[in-house]
Amino acid sequence: MVDLLRRSLAPLADKAWEEIDATAAQVLKSQLTARGLVDFEGPRGWDFAAVNLGRLDTNKGASPYEVPWGKRLVLPVIETRVPFTLDQMEMDSIARGVKDAHLEPLADAARRIAAFEESAIYNGFDPGEIGGIIPQSAHQPIKLPANTREFPEAVARAVQAITLTGVPGPFALVLGSEAWAGLMQSGAGGYPPHRIIRDLTAGDVHMSPAIEGGVVVSTAEGSFELTVGQDFSIGYASHDRKSVELYLAESFTFRVLEPKAAVRLAPA
Repeated sequence: MVDLLRRSLAPLADKAWEEIDATAAQVLKSQLTARGLVDFEGPRGWDFAAVNLGRLDTNKGASPYEVPWGKRLVLPVIETRVPFTLDQMEMDSIARGVKDAHLEPLADAARRIAAFEESAIYNGFDPGEIGGIIPQSAHQPIKLPANTREFPEAVARAVQAITLTGVPGPFALVLGSEAWAGLMQSGAGGYPPHRIIRDLTAGDVHMSPAIEGGVVVSTAEGSFELTVGQDFSIGYASHDRKSVELYLAESFTFRVLEPKAAVRLAPA
């Protein structure tokens, strides 16, 4: 099988690769929230192309010899790739022992590709046939109060709505950047609202820049499924005397198995 990453062709020392991989992993871990809330299937590798949906689309039209037929339904995997360029001399300096290598182009690429996955999971991605948690929710949205001290009431209503449909907990609250910052800064003089929310959900409060407002989700198994072909990987594209071009890639798809397991919290 052809090595799609072509890392052996890159003019990079082993220590440089180690630093690049470690930096990418650190940034990605700090940006990805949805992976910890949904079922994770994989990684299945580069050659994994689609998820079997287990359904048959039967065709009513004519066929040779009048043989009934149907088409097996699948959900295709999408592949993302974000290129970035690093300074060749700076990469050589890592092998010499530098402790503060300039890897911001890599960090920026990691943030972008992580934001894409987050947005696809929470908001959906129609061109890739991905239905997101928020648009596929079976519940009416609940509006977030302007006063962050009243957030627990909205979260309690969301948890109640999910529970009444028979979907179990625990639950988790995911907020956009603005709502999350407001919540974390409130309640300094008493029992903080975010602690009340943790008690209500039996889960954590997460922040994702990919959404506006928030969403309450059940983290019970069987509600949402993220299927990964090739997990986040760094490959080699090209180089010259001054720079080396790499890329960060991933292949995945996502589906909502239980639309009743999430309630959107609309922005105040």
